[in-house]
This record gives sequence, structure tokens and C-alpha cells, in this order.
Amino acid sequence: MRAKGAPVLLIGILVACLVAVAALAADLTAQGAVWRYLYSVTGEQAPLAQLYAFLDYLGNLSRRMPQTADDVPVAFAIANPIGVNSFLELEPELAKRERQVQMIAEAGIGWIRQKFTWQDIEIRGRGNFIDDRNDLNGDGVPDPVDAWAKYDSIVALAEKYGVQILARLGTPPAWSQPEGLQGSFAPPADFQDFVNYAVAVAERYKGRVQHFQVWNEPNLALEWGNQPVEPERYTELLCRTYRALKAVDPQIVVVSGALAPTIDLSGYNLSSFVFLERMYAAGAKECFDVLGAQGYGLFSGPTDRRLRITTINFAHVVWLRDMMVAHGDAAKPIWIGEMAWNPVPDDPNIQDRLTYGQVTDAQAAQYAVDAYERARTEWPWVGMIAYWFFKRPDTSESNQSWYYFRMVEPDFTPRPVYFAIQAYARVRFGPRR
Repeated sequence: MRAKGAPVLLIGILVACLVAVAALAADLTAQGAVWRYLYSVTGEQAPLAQLYAFLDYLGNLSRRMPQTADDVPVAFAIANPIGVNSFLELEPELAKRERQVQMIAEAGIGWIRQKFTWQDIEIRGRGNFIDDRNDLNGDGVPDPVDAWAKYDSIVALAEKYGVQILARLGTPPAWSQPEGLQGSFAPPADFQDFVNYAVAVAERYKGRVQHFQVWNEPNLALEWGNQPVEPERYTELLCRTYRALKAVDPQIVVVSGALAPTIDLSGYNLSSFVFLERMYAAGAKECFDVLGAQGYGLFSGPTDRRLRITTINFAHVVWLRDMMVAHGDAAKPIWIGEMAWNPVPDDPNIQDRLTYGQVTDAQAAQYAVDAYERARTEWPWVGMIAYWFFKRPDTSESNQSWYYFRMVEPDFTPRPVYFAIQAYARVRFGPRR
């Protein structure tokens, strides 16, 4: 009897397995409960990618989890953390600058991360704030204008529409850079020149612009003169600028340069974790109020909870927080300088088309909202998050993959992500007054 029953039992088990597999396949295809759970822990939407990522996610059970000290109150709490990177300085027409800021405010966005470009302000030399690069009246002769005028209008527009500014300081003029590195993002030969520029910006907008970010992505060679990055030298620049800005106004909030999410250990670029550790070793703890980081998800959505330290995903900032806690900086927040997913089209003429991953317009919109919501509900130590980016002035860069992150077209036509963030902001923070 037992011998006859064994095949029946095996057949029953096989049938049960087939039914389970069929049910799982149906659920994943229909984006049912199992699909939603897998998305919530892997950030993946394709069923096979979900299953593979889930196996990786289970590895969290054997890894040390980051210590984020969520119960520690952080400084500089803000009511509306939604921000966007703006390029208002590139709009030659005041009316277009105003239209941008108005649309930003109408979307419920509370912050702009705006460059106060050094090479655009102190163009020809130390203390020279005259812009004589353009022939404005068509007579063939450059017409000198006040280099501050454009930035004065940006600050005034932000005030008019109730938008806060995180002023991004950087992009040195050629005259300040070491021989052979002119035209790159190389740091100045004399750090005091950068400090003087930062102080000039802070003094001009004292009481109007209170938040300043010192440099951008200092752990990438591209942002450091196409040479090996130098955490210790960056820390020196940060500390000298921090002290000078605080001397202008102790209420100024200094944000460190946003660290790019890379795991490179070559020294040309450098892992954000290694770079931050070396910053702390060089004395950076006393030189920033807010840690700057980038929040790109790249190849998975914002709900990805895989915490492998070599995985670049939206959650990589959790490990930066872990390092801050270990260094006694739990009371400082992290502000995310750039966050987005790229709906780059299927066009082989676009350079480096898949460098930043590829999603649909609908996914880009949903992922942005999910990112803000995850930070709001899970990461009390994250403050402002700036979407990358609002718009460019024209389509001349449409052959570049990064161009497609835009929230609004150059002609001011909103992309789906604009409406998604607008709807989210209204639910979470109410309509703008």
C-alpha cells in the first residue's frame, strides 16, 4: 500500500507546485499582492528582476545593518522638503526666469538648488564683478553690465514666490585655476579666492539667502579638474569657507558638497563612503551643518531595500547616515542635492544613453513621489530633496542622456513628473498660498 501511495503523493506535490508557480506568475503579471510586496523591497518592476533582487535582498539577514539613530532629533527641520535644481542663471530673459519660479511655486516645491556660479560673477579677476562678455545692442562692441544683476533677480523672484534657495557655490573662473586646468571644474590655486567669492555672495544676500552648499560631487574627478580627487584638500576648502560664512552671519547653514553615489576605489573617483571617512579624519566634523549627498536610484526604484554596501541605489544614503552616527553627527541631517530617474528615449544617437538607467515617463513620475514618501516616512534625518532638474533653456543638449531628467521642457511644457510632484505636494503640504 505504501509503495502504491508514494507516486500519488509525488504527483500531488508536483501538481501543488505547478499550481503555486502558476498563481505566482499570474500575480506578477497582474501586479497583484506578491508583485507589490516585491516592488516594496526591491524597487524592481519586471517580474524576473524582482525575483532575482529578492534573493539579494534576503542577504540583508546576514549583513550588519546600518545604525541610523532615528530617535535623535536633527537640526534644521523644514516644513516642505521638496526641492528642485534650477538653472535660472542660464535664462537670458527675466520673463522666462519668472515663469520658471512661478511654475516651481505652483507645483508646491519649496526649494531651489541654484548655482551662484563663480565664473559668472567674478569673471575677469579678483574683485571684478563686471560682465563684459556680451554684445547686447548689436553694435559689435561688448556691453559691460553688473554681474550681480542676474542673481539679484533670482533672489528677488524666489522671495516673491515664497521659494527658499540653497545656493550652490562653485565653478571657478579660469583666472583662479592652476596652470593647465583652466576651463575645468578644478579647485582654485589659492583657496582664499574661493572663500572671498563665497563671502561676497553671502554678504550681498545676507538675511535673504541663508543656505549655502560648498562645491558639488567633490568625490568625482570630473568635478575636481579631471584629476584624482583629494578628500583632505576638499575638507580644507570646506572648513575655510565654513568659518568665513559663519563670520558673515552665524545663522547661515552650510551644506557640504553633495557626494556622488560611486563605489570606485581608484582614487580618480572615490567611493562616497571612503571619501566621507577621510573627510572626518581631516576634521570635517566641525565644518558643515548638513551633509550633502546625491540620491540617484539609477537601475532600481526608490523602494529598493537591498543594503549591500557595494550596491548603488536610492538607499545608499543610509550608509552615509550610519557613518555620521558613528562619528557623533547624529544630530545633523542629510540633504539630497539630486534625485531622479531617467526616461531617456530609445534613440541610439543619444550619447551614453543608458548610463543613468532607463524608465518610462510614468515610472519616472511615480518613482519621484515614492522617493519623497519613503524619506518622509522612514528617514527622519533626511531634509530637503532636490529633484534633478527643472528645465534647460533650449534643446541643444538633447543628444546627452542626462538632458532627459528634466521636469519641464524648454518651451515650459510640463512632463508627467511635474504633475505627479504637484499632486503629491498638495496632499502632503496643502496648496500654496
